[in-house]
This record gives sequence, C-alpha cells and structure tokens, in this order.
Amino acid sequence: MNLSFKIARRYLFAKKSTNAINLITGISVLGISIGTAALILVLSVFNGFEDLIKGLFSNFNPDVKITATRGKTFIPDSTSLELIRQLKGVDIVSLTLEEVAFFEYEESQDFGILKGVDSNFHRINHIDSTVLEGRYSFNDRGRESAVLGIGMRNKLKIDVSDPFTSMSVYMPKRKKTGPFDKPFRQQFIIPAGSFIIQQDFDNQYILSSLEFARSLLAQPRAVSALELRLNPQFSASETISQIQGILGEGYAVKDRYQQDEGFFKLMNIEKWMSFAILSLTLIMVAFNMIGSLWMIVLEKKSDIAILKSMGATDRMIRAIFLQEGLLLCSIGMLAGFVIAVGLYLLHTNLPYGLISIPQGFLVTAYPISLRAFDFVIIAFTVLSIGILASLPPAFRAQRVPAIILEE
Repeated sequence: MNLSFKIARRYLFAKKSTNAINLITGISVLGISIGTAALILVLSVFNGFEDLIKGLFSNFNPDVKITATRGKTFIPDSTSLELIRQLKGVDIVSLTLEEVAFFEYEESQDFGILKGVDSNFHRINHIDSTVLEGRYSFNDRGRESAVLGIGMRNKLKIDVSDPFTSMSVYMPKRKKTGPFDKPFRQQFIIPAGSFIIQQDFDNQYILSSLEFARSLLAQPRAVSALELRLNPQFSASETISQIQGILGEGYAVKDRYQQDEGFFKLMNIEKWMSFAILSLTLIMVAFNMIGSLWMIVLEKKSDIAILKSMGATDRMIRAIFLQEGLLLCSIGMLAGFVIAVGLYLLHTNLPYGLISIPQGFLVTAYPISLRAFDFVIIAFTVLSIGILASLPPAFRAQRVPAIILEE
C-alpha cells in the first residue's frame, strides 16, 4: 500500500475539527449510494421488461426467419431447403404463409392476418403452450379449423366451444376478374381454440393449416417465410452465415432480435436515456463531494505544508486527494450496490413485489433482472464522476506552499 493512499484513508476517516465537514461528507456518500442504487434498479427494470417481452415474442417468433427480399411470397427451392435442414446448427424448419384477410363470424366482421402453418410450427416456438381455451388443432373431424389470437376472438365474438358455427375467410383475387365475377375467394373454417401471447399478435393473427392458406391464395407451393429453430449447441451467427451462403442475396435471414429490431432499439434508447438522466443527477451530487474535499484541503493546509517540507512532491499531494475522492466515491458506490441487491431480493421474494402491477397484465409485479454488465458500466460511470469531482480540490492542495506565513 503506497504512502499517498495511507494518508488519504487517514484523512477520510479521521475525526474532523469541524462537524460541517463530517455532515457534508456523509451527505455526499449518501447521495452517491442512492444514485448508484437508482441506476442499478432502473436498468434492471428495463432488463426485466426486455426479458419478459423476448419471452413473449419467442412463443410466436422463431430463432431465425427467412423471407424474400422482393415480394411477399416465394417458392422454396427443394435443394436449398434440404441443405438448410442438414445444417448441424438447424434443429427444425417450418414453412409458413401469411396474408391479410377479411373474417366474418355470424354478425361480426374484421380484418386480420391469416397465417398458414405446417405441422412443425408449434415445435419452433411452443405456441401450443399458450392456448387459453379450446385446443391447438387445424383439423376438426375432417374439417379445416383455426386457432385465433385472443384479441381476434374477442373482436369477432367467437365461441370456440361451438363446433357447428363456421367462420368465413375472404381473400381478394390477385388476377383481374370480370364484371360478374366475385373479386374475392371465400372459404369456411371452424374456430378450434384461442391463444394469448402479446397484444400485437393476439389482435391480428389467426392460424390455419398451410394447405388452407395456400388454397385461399390459390398458390399451391408458395410460402412467405421459412421459420427455423436453431440448435443451441452451435453458434447462431455462424449458422445464419451458412444459411445466407446457401440462399444467396435474394433472401433476408433475420435472427430473433432483427425480427423486432425497431421495438428493441426503441427500448434500448429509453433505457440508456434513463441512465444518462440519473448520471446527471449523480454529477449534481458530486458538487457536495467537491465541497467536502475542498474543506478537508483547507483543514489540512498545515499537514500539506509539512509533507512538502519533508520532500513530498506536488504529484504526491495531488494523488492523496484524488485517492481520497475515489475512496469516498467507492464507499458510496458499494453501499449503493448493497441497497440495490437488497431491494432486488426483497422485490423478487415478495408475492406481488415491492411495486405491483394492476390486474389484467401478464405479470403481477414489475419484472427485474440484474446483469453483471450493468454493475461494470455503473461502477465506471460513478468512479469517473468521482475522479472529476476530486480534481479541483486536488489541484488546490498541490498549490499549498511548503511554508505557510501566519497572517
């Protein structure tokens, strides 16, 4: 342990001649600890919501989604499809076809998205585990059946327990029709169940078999996407690169983040904006620390003069007060970490958390997730603020002369 650190520690913990110095120092440490705890908790709440939404999206979105860069649909090449299936990093491939359609059930009507899926779709995302009522099935006694998002079920006022009332699905014809021809195709389907995932999916999607969607669109071989579940034992980025190499430039290969990139980018912006605002609050708290250190410098002027007369350099004097500022800041930061972890444990162990969410949401309490990276970035931020706050008193201390003339 070097001499400057020993002196800095002694100055920080030694009894001060003026109680005001102790008070200001205590306020500084308290402010830093509260600011640090607030930073940890705010970032952790954003992390919790991010994990929650990712979990919800994972019940509908695949690990990787392949779409055509031009046009809504494409006919998958059988050779390329087989090569993708044989990749070690790919577990399951599902073919899907979706298009906007018009739905009618008795006297209720609304637009939505019809998504035709194959028998592998539920193995990609485990959507069958989100079924709220009825069952996940696309065949009801030989008749085509559908599984609806709970929002679509409510808008169309569908009774999934009624096996006799069918729903009409209308799809516009792409080719020009004559003046006496119907401009749309109509088919009937039986509602078999409803699922609940996330509002964007629940209020738009109705799932059917891939064959039903192809028949309605009059495209017997088309798909709008290939949806993949990856093998977690292999690198996802490497697998995506291999898939892109097989398909070429005519296809977009998107991972889970890229499928909802806009949403997650907005969430990250909100997260780091909150971090920036709280960091500015910590900078305001740092003014108390400057005042505390400045008063310690004034109190220790005679000590500094003695040290200089004994051979201490300006650099050593400056280091003493820089390290004292870092010590003060570190104590506040560690106290903040302890407060944040304590509140986290209390929140996660209570049935409804410290702050509950009103009924009707998917969770009863605010989700929260601590991440090691947050502690690292916050520690760097707090210590950087501490160094900046320590610079003015440190430079003031090094200007104290070796001989002080009494006035």
